[in-house]
Order: sequence, then structure tokens, then C-alpha cells
Amino acid sequence: MSREGFHNVTKLVATYKYEFIHLVKHNAQVVRQNVTDLQWLASEAWTAAVVLQTPQLMPYLGGTLGIAIRRGEIPGLREFLLQIRPDLHHNNSYGNSMVRVKPFTVVFAGIVFFLCITSKIVFIIFQVHQFWEFTFQCRFEPAPAGWVEGGGTLCTGQEDLENVNTEFLDISDLRPEYNVYKAVYALAYSLDDVLRCKPGRGPFRGNSCATLQTLEPWQPPRSVCSENCPPGTHMVRRKGEPKCCFDCIPCSEGKINNKSNSLECTSCPDDFWSNQQRDHCVPKKTEFLSYHEPLGFCLTTTSLLGTIICAVVIGIFFYHRRTPIVLANNSELSFQLLLSLKLCFLCSLLFIGRPRMWTCQLRHAAFGISFVLCVSCILVKTMVVLAVFKASKPGGGASLKWFGAMQQRGTILFLTCIQAVICTTWLVSASPTPHKNTQYHNDKIIYECSIGSSVGFGVLLGYIGILAFLSFLIAFLARNLPDSFNEAKLITFSMLIFCAVWVAFVPAYISSPGNHADAVEVFAILASSFGLLVALFGPKCYIILLRPEMNTKKVIMGRGTKS
Repeated sequence: MSREGFHNVTKLVATYKYEFIHLVKHNAQVVRQNVTDLQWLASEAWTAAVVLQTPQLMPYLGGTLGIAIRRGEIPGLREFLLQIRPDLHHNNSYGNSMVRVKPFTVVFAGIVFFLCITSKIVFIIFQVHQFWEFTFQCRFEPAPAGWVEGGGTLCTGQEDLENVNTEFLDISDLRPEYNVYKAVYALAYSLDDVLRCKPGRGPFRGNSCATLQTLEPWQPPRSVCSENCPPGTHMVRRKGEPKCCFDCIPCSEGKINNKSNSLECTSCPDDFWSNQQRDHCVPKKTEFLSYHEPLGFCLTTTSLLGTIICAVVIGIFFYHRRTPIVLANNSELSFQLLLSLKLCFLCSLLFIGRPRMWTCQLRHAAFGISFVLCVSCILVKTMVVLAVFKASKPGGGASLKWFGAMQQRGTILFLTCIQAVICTTWLVSASPTPHKNTQYHNDKIIYECSIGSSVGFGVLLGYIGILAFLSFLIAFLARNLPDSFNEAKLITFSMLIFCAVWVAFVPAYISSPGNHADAVEVFAILASSFGLLVALFGPKCYIILLRPEMNTKKVIMGRGTKS
């Protein structure tokens, strides 16, 4: 064996308990290879072994740190052992010899019985004839042939153990035996308490007492220091006090204990949480933006109300489609804009209710495409207004040929298809999925849709923002057109509301936890949709329904001439 390999072995031996025969062989290798650079840590088995305390081994094992059981004295044990006498009236064949002792107390006899299990005293008690012959150098009858003739003596059983120097009677270093001694006395005192117990003052339920006839191992006496810890708590021993002194600490949130006097609590599974008593796990409460809760109900009602208002405005415009105010404001774009606003109101319903795979994938795609369709209509409408104004000036008729009906439809379709490509790419690369969020509340599961890709969501919102900004910019530049083309002012005001809502949406969405983020997004959708609907179509509906005298070509042209 190499010296390096031997070092590994010695480290292992220094950690675990070896039988002495292996340890002696090992120490012979220590001496032979001159291993002197190790710090030994001895187990209880060979800490005080005399066989290892030799001049030959001291240079190598000197300074060994030993772990030993506390040593103690057992009063009366030596006197009891000195009373041992071999019983000559029973079979004294080797291995079946009997022992005779003078009468002694029951408790001490019990101690000796348990000591026999753990110590060298077992040799004296059950191998008394061998011990006697070895100690006094005699033989019991019938002696071996030639023993007496050779000058040997016969054992009488009355030899005196008092003056015999033998390690078997050395009780100065009792370590495991002392623990047994204390254990037996603890049992004896417990039995004594059972015998002395008076009904009505006992340690068990109802202050009852146990009887020796019905005593069971699971009926220990009540601790005189601390009561039992009930389910839902765990024991924490008090420092510097006996082991029977402990505090009952309630289990922390998310952990339970359904047993009494437990040292620790167990954690609940991921989808469960501890009840108020901390004695069993219950399913976690689930939260999402529901139709049945007040917030979800209000948002749903508002969304349906906006859809109905759009349908009513469409009906009004269709019924009065031949009137000047409808014709003057590009009726086809007006109808497209109203239909897109209706889709915006309806898409908000996808954000309400328990998240599912199809709703998570559809909600943002429907939102993005609907709003791009709406803003594209406004952008084209603004450009048409600007083109018509230029065409009304001398030499400006050529500008209208670039804004015919086909060009308007193509522009709207092209701008909307770009958003459709963005949404498709997002869904294919990192599709939104239902997600159980436990980040904000440990005792609740918040069902939400993870956006999948923050980049995809950011590009979707950014594209809507670019179109909205262009619409606002063009409308702002055209705000001073004559009154007959005053719709540019309405577009400017509507886009100002739209941009303000979505600029405020971004920080509110990021800082909103769980299902509140969905509520913020739905609110932004509804607020911006209502802003566009009221700002763009409110004044027109007012003239159509309440001021029909102003809905004439003469008045409109007169206003334009007067301006």
C-alpha cells in the first residue's frame, strides 16, 4: 500500500469505530510507515484502551482527541460483585454454570441484569466457573485427569474475591454501564410513580392514573416542565434546560403538522396551503379577472355598452347616409372606423374569465389587429381630409388621384397586414400560455396569461404607437383648415386622448400585479375606444339627431364660404 493511500485509510479509521483486532493491525502499519503527521480522532471504543497506550505507539498516537461517554460511579456495585459465588449444586459444565448471590434489592438486581447486556460483567455472571478457575488457578470437581496429582488445587467456591486484582472487578471507569444505571433508576422511579398515583391527580387524560396491568409503552408520564405540543405546532427545546422543557411553536405559513409532540413541520405541496390551524393542507385559492366579481362585471358591462353604442351609431349613419354631414366626412371610412371600434370593444372580453390556451393566444392578436385597423382608418381619413383641402385650391386637383377609394382600402389593408405578421411571428416563436402565478401571494394561485415574449408585445404596442403618432401629427398640422373640413380638429383631439391613455398604460401595466394587469389593459382598451368614439362621432350624432337644420349642404358650404 502506498503512503498516500495509507493516509486515506487512516483518515477513515480515525472517523469510524473499528474492532480492536483490525485496529491493532492498522497501528502496526502506522509504526512501520512512520506516519506522524496526522491528528487522530478516537471513538469511544478505543479512547481509553490500555493496549494502545504503549511506548511504541505513543510517538504516533500521542495527542489523540478522544470522544468518550461520561464516567460515573454506581454505589454498591463492587460489594454486589464480591458476593458472587459459583453454585456447586447445579450443572457446572462449561457454558451452563450458575451463579449464586446473597439477597439484594430488586432495583439493584435489575441494574445488574442490564449491565450484563452492555459490559464485561456478563463474563462474571454467566461464565462464573471459568472466571473462578482462572482467577484462583484451581479446578472444580470433577477435575481433569492428573490435575490433583500434579499439585493442582480444587475450587471450593469459598475463595475470597476481596484481595484479587483483576480487571473484571475494576469499577473505576464505568461509562456505558453508568448510562444503563441511570436508565434503570429512571424506570424504577416511573414505576414507583405509577404505584403512588392517586386517581384525579394523574398525568393522563382526565387526570387519571395508569395501572401496571394496563400500562403500555405509549403511556409515558406527563413532563413536569412542558405540556404536550398539539397538532399545528412543533417542539423547540429550551437552551440550558432539561430535554423535557420545550416551547410549542406554531408551524409557519405553508407548513403543517398533524401529530402531537413533533419536532418539525412539513411543507404543503405546490398547489396547497396550510389552514388556519396548521394541521392539514387545503387547496390554494385561485384568482383571475372573473365575470362574476365586481371589477370583471363592470368591465364586461362597459365593453358590451361600447359595442351597443357603436352599433347604434352605425345604424344612425346608415339611416342618414345620404345627408351632407355623412357624405362630407367620407362615409366609407366612417363605417370602417365604427366596425373597427366595435371589434376593439369586443376584444376586451378575451381578457376577462379563466385564462385558457386559445384565449391567451387570441387576446393580444385580436387587440393588436383591431387597434391597428382603427388607427389606420383614422390615419387615412386624416390624409384624405388634407388632400381634399389641397385639391380645393387652384392647381391642387392632382393630389386627389393618390387618395381614391382603392388607394384608401389598400393603405388600410397594408398597414393592418403588417400587424398581422407581427402577431403571427410572436405566436409562432413564443406563444402566450396560461400561467399559475404564486409570486405575489403565497396562499393564492393567480391564473394569468404569460406574454411569452416581451419583445413581441413591445413591437405590437410600438407599431400601434407609431401609427397613432403619425395620425396625431398630420391632424395637428391640418387643424387650421376651414370649418367645412373641421374634422381634423376632432381627429387631433381624439388622437390626443388615445396617446395619453396608452402612454399612461405602460407604467401602470408593468407595476400591476397578477390579474390587476389584465384589468389595467382592459381599462386602457375601453378608455381609448370610448375616447375615439365620442370625439369623432359625438359632434356628428349631435347635429344629425338634435340639430337637423345644420345637416344641409347649404349650411355646410355657407360655413365654409364664411370662413
